[in-house]
Amino acid sequence: MTRAETGRPLERFDIDRDQMGRDLVSLVLTVVELLRQLMERQAIRRVEQGDLSDEQVERIGETLMCLEERMTELCDQHGLRLEDLNLDLGPLGSLLPRD
Repeated sequence: MTRAETGRPLERFDIDRDQMGRDLVSLVLTVVELLRQLMERQAIRRVEQGDLSDEQVERIGETLMCLEERMTELCDQHGLRLEDLNLDLGPLGSLLPRD
């Protein structure tokens, strides 16, 4: 609505750009962490099926460890903890499983 339609001045939002940036980083890291956990579960299923070579299992393990380390580093850089990335979805519970 415009000012002419309501008869009152338009309200302006005071946007804290720093907070908005932190929230965006948190959201992006949450999505990345969700994908990382999904990849980890899929890798574990494939390993448990037994159809991977020892070399493939080793590579998967190393890759997952590197991804987890990098997520921890990114969280540290932005003043977050991995626990901070877990969104509360109300009656549905939390987005990320609690380990």
